Amino acid sequence: MDKINAKNPRILIAGDIMLDRYWFGEVNRISPEAPVPVVLIGRHEERLGGAANVARNVAALGNACSLLGIVGKDEAGLTVEKMLRQSGIAPYLHSSTEVSTTVKLRVIGRQQQLLRLDFEKKPTHEVLEDKLRQYRSLLATHDIVVLSDYGKGALDHVASLIAEAKKAGKTTLIDPKGDDFSKYKGATLLTPNKSELREVVGSWKDEAELTAKAQALRKTLDLDYLLLTRSEEGMSLYGADEVLHIPTVAREVFDVSGAGDTVIATLAAMIGSGKTVAEAVHVANRAAGIVVGKLGTATVTSEELFPS
Repeated sequence: MDKINAKNPRILIAGDIMLDRYWFGEVNRISPEAPVPVVLIGRHEERLGGAANVARNVAALGNACSLLGIVGKDEAGLTVEKMLRQSGIAPYLHSSTEVSTTVKLRVIGRQQQLLRLDFEKKPTHEVLEDKLRQYRSLLATHDIVVLSDYGKGALDHVASLIAEAKKAGKTTLIDPKGDDFSKYKGATLLTPNKSELREVVGSWKDEAELTAKAQALRKTLDLDYLLLTRSEEGMSLYGADEVLHIPTVAREVFDVSGAGDTVIATLAAMIGSGKTVAEAVHVANRAAGIVVGKLGTATVTSEELFPS
Protein backbone atom coordinates (compact mmCIF):
# COMPACT_ATOMS: atom_id res chain seq x y z
CA MET A 1 0.00 0.00 0.00
CA ASP A 2 1.50 3.32 -1.09
CA LYS A 3 -1.23 5.91 -1.42
CA ILE A 4 -4.90 6.28 -0.70
CA ASN A 5 -6.95 8.00 -3.35
CA ALA A 6 -9.51 9.66 -1.11
CA LYS A 7 -10.84 13.17 -1.41
CA ASN A 8 -11.68 14.61 2.00
CA PRO A 9 -11.13 11.21 3.65
CA ARG A 10 -13.14 10.21 6.70
CA ILE A 11 -11.29 8.42 9.49
CA LEU A 12 -13.00 5.94 11.82
CA ILE A 13 -11.40 5.42 15.24
CA ALA A 14 -12.49 2.51 17.41
CA GLY A 15 -11.09 1.41 20.74
CA ASP A 16 -10.83 2.05 24.45
CA ILE A 17 -12.32 5.43 25.33
CA MET A 18 -11.07 7.20 28.44
CA LEU A 19 -11.55 10.44 30.29
CA ASP A 20 -8.36 11.97 31.66
CA ARG A 21 -8.85 14.15 34.71
CA TYR A 22 -6.15 16.37 36.18
CA TRP A 23 -6.21 17.94 39.63
CA PHE A 24 -3.58 20.63 40.07
CA GLY A 25 -2.53 21.97 43.45
CA GLU A 26 0.12 23.34 45.75
CA VAL A 27 2.29 21.12 47.94
CA ASN A 28 3.55 22.93 51.03
CA ARG A 29 3.61 20.26 53.72
CA ILE A 30 3.70 16.56 54.54
CA SER A 31 0.64 14.94 56.09
CA PRO A 32 0.85 14.19 59.84
CA GLU A 33 -1.17 11.01 59.18
CA ALA A 34 1.34 9.39 56.81
CA PRO A 35 4.59 10.38 55.01
CA VAL A 36 2.76 11.73 51.95
CA PRO A 37 2.45 15.25 50.53
CA VAL A 38 -0.72 17.23 51.16
CA VAL A 39 -2.01 18.72 47.90
CA LEU A 40 -4.27 21.77 48.12
CA ILE A 41 -6.24 21.52 44.87
CA GLY A 42 -6.53 24.83 43.06
CA ARG A 43 -7.88 23.88 39.63
CA HIS A 44 -8.83 20.89 37.52
CA GLU A 45 -8.97 19.91 33.85
CA GLU A 46 -10.64 17.20 31.81
CA ARG A 47 -9.28 15.82 28.53
CA LEU A 48 -10.24 13.04 26.16
CA GLY A 49 -8.00 10.01 26.56
CA GLY A 50 -7.26 6.68 24.87
CA ALA A 51 -9.07 6.24 21.55
CA ALA A 52 -10.86 9.54 22.21
CA ASN A 53 -7.49 11.30 22.30
CA VAL A 54 -6.61 9.71 18.94
CA ALA A 55 -9.84 11.17 17.55
CA ARG A 56 -9.06 14.55 19.11
CA ASN A 57 -5.66 14.54 17.40
CA VAL A 58 -7.21 13.61 14.04
CA ALA A 59 -9.75 16.43 14.37
CA ALA A 60 -7.04 18.91 15.42
CA LEU A 61 -5.32 18.21 12.10
CA GLY A 62 -8.50 19.21 10.27
CA ASN A 63 -9.79 15.76 9.34
CA ALA A 64 -13.37 14.51 9.53
CA CYS A 65 -13.51 11.63 11.97
CA SER A 66 -15.87 9.41 13.92
CA LEU A 67 -15.29 7.60 17.19
CA LEU A 68 -16.82 4.22 18.00
CA GLY A 69 -16.53 2.97 21.54
CA ILE A 70 -18.12 2.07 24.83
CA VAL A 71 -18.86 4.26 27.85
CA GLY A 72 -20.88 3.82 30.98
CA LYS A 73 -24.24 5.41 31.65
CA ASP A 74 -22.58 7.79 34.06
CA GLU A 75 -21.43 11.37 34.47
CA ALA A 76 -18.03 10.64 32.90
CA GLY A 77 -19.67 9.11 29.81
CA LEU A 78 -21.84 12.21 29.33
CA THR A 79 -18.75 14.38 29.70
CA VAL A 80 -16.91 12.37 27.03
CA GLU A 81 -19.78 12.74 24.55
CA LYS A 82 -20.04 16.48 25.17
CA MET A 83 -16.29 16.95 24.68
CA LEU A 84 -16.31 14.90 21.47
CA ARG A 85 -19.06 17.03 19.96
CA GLN A 86 -17.24 20.20 21.00
CA SER A 87 -14.14 18.91 19.19
CA GLY A 88 -16.07 18.25 15.98
CA ILE A 89 -15.89 14.47 16.33
CA ALA A 90 -18.91 12.34 15.41
CA PRO A 91 -19.59 10.15 18.48
CA TYR A 92 -20.92 6.61 18.06
CA LEU A 93 -20.94 5.61 21.70
CA HIS A 94 -22.47 2.51 23.22
CA SER A 95 -23.67 3.63 26.61
CA SER A 96 -24.28 0.76 29.03
CA THR A 97 -25.14 0.39 32.70
CA GLU A 98 -23.03 -2.78 32.71
CA VAL A 99 -19.77 -0.86 32.34
CA SER A 100 -18.28 2.27 33.82
CA THR A 101 -16.50 4.89 31.75
CA THR A 102 -12.75 4.48 32.12
CA VAL A 103 -11.38 7.45 34.05
CA LYS A 104 -7.76 8.23 34.89
CA LEU A 105 -7.45 10.82 37.62
CA ARG A 106 -4.01 12.39 38.03
CA VAL A 107 -3.02 14.56 40.99
CA ILE A 108 -0.28 17.04 40.08
CA GLY A 109 1.70 19.25 42.42
CA ARG A 110 4.71 21.41 41.57
CA GLN A 111 4.44 20.28 37.94
CA GLN A 112 4.93 16.64 38.96
CA GLN A 113 2.41 13.80 38.90
CA LEU A 114 2.04 12.60 42.48
CA LEU A 115 -0.71 10.02 42.08
CA ARG A 116 -2.95 8.39 39.48
CA LEU A 117 -6.31 6.79 40.29
CA ASP A 118 -7.93 4.51 37.67
CA PHE A 119 -11.65 3.71 37.46
CA GLU A 120 -12.68 1.06 34.93
CA LYS A 121 -14.85 -1.99 34.23
CA LYS A 122 -14.60 -4.22 31.15
CA PRO A 123 -17.53 -4.39 28.69
CA THR A 124 -19.62 -7.54 28.39
CA HIS A 125 -19.78 -9.84 25.36
CA GLU A 126 -23.24 -8.54 24.46
CA VAL A 127 -22.07 -4.93 24.44
CA LEU A 128 -19.12 -5.86 22.20
CA GLU A 129 -21.43 -7.64 19.75
CA ASP A 130 -23.60 -4.53 19.47
CA LYS A 131 -20.50 -2.46 18.77
CA LEU A 132 -19.33 -4.88 16.05
CA ARG A 133 -22.66 -4.54 14.23
CA GLN A 134 -22.41 -0.76 14.19
CA TYR A 135 -18.75 -0.95 13.12
CA ARG A 136 -19.76 -2.91 10.02
CA SER A 137 -22.26 -0.22 9.02
CA LEU A 138 -19.76 2.60 9.59
CA LEU A 139 -17.06 1.04 7.40
CA ALA A 140 -18.94 1.94 4.22
CA THR A 141 -18.72 5.68 4.92
CA HIS A 142 -15.09 5.82 6.11
CA ASP A 143 -11.79 5.50 4.29
CA ILE A 144 -9.26 4.72 7.01
CA VAL A 145 -9.70 2.74 10.23
CA VAL A 146 -7.65 3.32 13.38
CA LEU A 147 -7.93 0.75 16.17
CA SER A 148 -6.61 2.06 19.49
CA ASP A 149 -6.04 -0.80 21.94
CA TYR A 150 -5.39 0.08 25.57
CA GLY A 151 -6.28 -3.38 26.88
CA LYS A 152 -9.52 -2.21 28.54
CA GLY A 153 -11.75 -4.63 26.64
CA ALA A 154 -13.29 -2.55 23.84
CA LEU A 155 -11.11 -4.34 21.26
CA ASP A 156 -11.48 -7.89 22.55
CA HIS A 157 -12.98 -8.68 19.09
CA VAL A 158 -10.16 -6.93 17.24
CA ALA A 159 -9.54 -9.86 14.86
CA SER A 160 -13.11 -9.55 13.60
CA LEU A 161 -12.73 -5.77 13.22
CA ILE A 162 -9.59 -6.23 11.10
CA ALA A 163 -11.22 -8.92 8.97
CA GLU A 164 -14.25 -6.68 8.31
CA ALA A 165 -12.04 -3.72 7.39
CA LYS A 166 -9.90 -5.85 5.10
CA LYS A 167 -13.00 -7.25 3.38
CA ALA A 168 -14.16 -3.66 2.83
CA GLY A 169 -10.75 -2.68 1.41
CA LYS A 170 -9.95 -0.18 4.16
CA THR A 171 -6.50 0.87 5.33
CA THR A 172 -6.23 -0.25 8.96
CA LEU A 173 -3.77 1.22 11.47
CA ILE A 174 -3.42 -0.30 14.93
CA ASP A 175 -1.83 0.87 18.17
CA PRO A 176 -1.34 -2.52 19.90
CA LYS A 177 -1.33 -3.74 23.48
CA GLY A 178 -0.26 -6.94 25.27
CA ASP A 179 2.11 -9.78 24.44
CA ASP A 180 -0.05 -11.50 21.80
CA PHE A 181 0.05 -9.71 18.46
CA SER A 182 -1.48 -12.62 16.52
CA LYS A 183 -4.90 -11.00 16.98
CA TYR A 184 -3.72 -8.09 14.80
CA LYS A 185 -2.98 -10.29 11.79
CA GLY A 186 -3.91 -8.75 8.46
CA ALA A 187 -3.75 -5.08 9.47
CA THR A 188 -2.10 -2.53 7.20
CA LEU A 189 0.23 -1.05 9.81
CA LEU A 190 1.05 -1.76 13.46
CA THR A 191 2.72 0.82 15.76
CA PRO A 192 4.29 -0.87 18.83
CA ASN A 193 6.78 0.88 21.06
CA LYS A 194 10.05 -0.73 22.16
CA SER A 195 8.74 -2.38 25.32
CA GLU A 196 5.67 -3.74 23.51
CA LEU A 197 7.77 -5.20 20.71
CA ARG A 198 10.24 -6.70 23.20
CA GLU A 199 7.37 -8.49 24.95
CA VAL A 200 6.48 -10.20 21.69
CA VAL A 201 9.83 -10.94 19.98
CA GLY A 202 12.30 -10.84 22.87
CA SER A 203 15.32 -8.57 23.24
CA TRP A 204 17.87 -7.77 20.53
CA LYS A 205 21.60 -7.04 20.71
CA ASP A 206 21.97 -4.74 17.71
CA GLU A 207 20.11 -3.10 14.82
CA ALA A 208 20.59 -6.07 12.52
CA GLU A 209 18.90 -8.44 14.97
CA LEU A 210 16.12 -5.91 15.62
CA THR A 211 15.46 -5.58 11.89
CA ALA A 212 15.41 -9.36 11.44
CA LYS A 213 12.94 -9.82 14.31
CA ALA A 214 10.72 -6.92 13.23
CA GLN A 215 10.57 -8.14 9.64
CA ALA A 216 9.86 -11.71 10.73
CA LEU A 217 6.97 -10.48 12.88
CA ARG A 218 5.66 -8.29 10.06
CA LYS A 219 5.59 -11.25 7.68
CA THR A 220 4.04 -13.59 10.25
CA LEU A 221 1.25 -11.10 10.93
CA ASP A 222 0.73 -10.35 7.22
CA LEU A 223 1.26 -6.63 7.79
CA ASP A 224 2.17 -4.16 5.07
CA TYR A 225 4.21 -2.17 7.58
CA LEU A 226 5.43 -2.28 11.16
CA LEU A 227 6.35 1.07 12.70
CA LEU A 228 8.47 0.89 15.84
CA THR A 229 8.33 4.02 18.01
CA ARG A 230 11.61 4.29 19.92
CA SER A 231 11.32 7.32 22.23
CA GLU A 232 14.63 9.20 22.16
CA GLU A 233 15.83 6.99 19.28
CA GLY A 234 13.09 8.16 16.94
CA MET A 235 11.17 5.68 14.78
CA SER A 236 11.87 2.72 12.50
CA LEU A 237 9.57 1.70 9.66
CA TYR A 238 9.76 -1.89 8.38
CA GLY A 239 8.11 -2.70 5.06
CA ALA A 240 8.47 -5.34 2.38
CA ASP A 241 10.68 -3.10 0.26
CA GLU A 242 12.15 -0.64 2.72
CA VAL A 243 13.55 -0.10 6.20
CA LEU A 244 13.53 3.52 7.30
CA HIS A 245 15.14 4.92 10.47
CA ILE A 246 14.16 8.45 11.54
CA PRO A 247 15.89 10.21 14.46
CA THR A 248 13.80 11.99 17.06
CA VAL A 249 13.10 15.70 16.69
CA ALA A 250 11.93 16.34 20.26
CA ARG A 251 13.33 19.61 21.58
CA GLU A 252 12.32 19.01 25.19
CA VAL A 253 10.55 16.00 26.69
CA PHE A 254 8.02 17.14 29.28
CA ASP A 255 5.35 14.41 29.19
CA VAL A 256 5.20 11.32 26.94
CA SER A 257 1.61 10.37 27.84
CA GLY A 258 -0.54 10.32 24.71
CA ALA A 259 2.41 10.55 22.30
CA GLY A 260 1.44 7.24 20.69
CA ASP A 261 -2.06 8.61 20.10
CA THR A 262 -0.60 11.60 18.27
CA VAL A 263 1.63 9.38 16.14
CA ILE A 264 -1.12 7.08 14.88
CA ALA A 265 -3.56 9.98 14.40
CA THR A 266 -1.00 11.86 12.31
CA LEU A 267 -0.25 8.74 10.28
CA ALA A 268 -3.95 8.31 9.49
CA ALA A 269 -4.37 11.97 8.56
CA MET A 270 -1.28 12.06 6.33
CA ILE A 271 -2.02 8.76 4.56
CA GLY A 272 -5.58 9.97 4.07
CA SER A 273 -4.26 13.15 2.45
CA GLY A 274 -2.37 11.07 -0.13
CA LYS A 275 1.11 10.84 1.36
CA THR A 276 3.06 7.59 1.14
CA VAL A 277 3.55 5.68 4.39
CA ALA A 278 7.21 6.78 4.51
CA GLU A 279 6.21 10.43 4.08
CA ALA A 280 3.51 10.05 6.72
CA VAL A 281 6.01 8.59 9.19
CA HIS A 282 8.31 11.60 8.79
CA VAL A 283 5.41 13.93 9.65
CA ALA A 284 4.27 11.72 12.56
CA ASN A 285 7.79 11.83 13.96
CA ARG A 286 7.67 15.63 13.92
CA ALA A 287 4.28 15.53 15.62
CA ALA A 288 5.62 13.28 18.38
CA GLY A 289 8.52 15.66 18.96
CA ILE A 290 6.07 18.52 19.47
CA VAL A 291 3.51 16.77 21.66
CA VAL A 292 6.01 15.41 24.23
CA GLY A 293 6.80 19.02 25.06
CA LYS A 294 3.24 19.52 26.33
CA LEU A 295 1.61 18.42 29.59
CA GLY A 296 -0.69 15.39 29.52
CA THR A 297 -2.73 14.13 26.59
CA ALA A 298 -2.32 16.92 24.07
CA THR A 299 -2.74 17.54 20.34
CA VAL A 300 -0.70 18.94 17.47
CA THR A 301 -2.18 21.26 14.87
CA SER A 302 -1.42 21.58 11.16
CA GLU A 303 0.05 25.03 11.86
CA GLU A 304 2.57 23.47 14.26
CA LEU A 305 3.47 20.71 11.83
CA PHE A 306 3.67 22.90 8.74
CA PRO A 307 4.61 26.42 9.91
CA SER A 308 4.48 28.99 7.13
